[in-house]
Amino acid sequence: MCEGKGVRGFMLDHDITNILLGLVAWVLPLPTFAQASDSAYCAELGELAVRYAGNPGANGETKPDLAIIDAIDNCNKGNTAKGIKVLEQKLRNNGFTLPRRTAPA
Repeated sequence: MCEGKGVRGFMLDHDITNILLGLVAWVLPLPTFAQASDSAYCAELGELAVRYAGNPGANGETKPDLAIIDAIDNCNKGNTAKGIKVLEQKLRNNGFTLPRRTAPA
């Protein structure tokens, strides 16, 4: 027999469990929002890099170089950190101010 715990001790344990479950449920979606934000930012950088930071083509259009293609591929595969790093550098090297990175809604 557990003395001193009774109904009140059970309620305290139950309350702590509910609080912890609530915190976990609130925190778990945060990485998903960050990944969505990184993915959107990576896609935006990729579009800008293809349009403005590639090599000049024969018809006056810009063609992405292999580093840009590889960075976009990394973004598409979910390796946004690696893709963003390359794309940001390519755009900066071509004199571009990077677009504003939006926080998750």
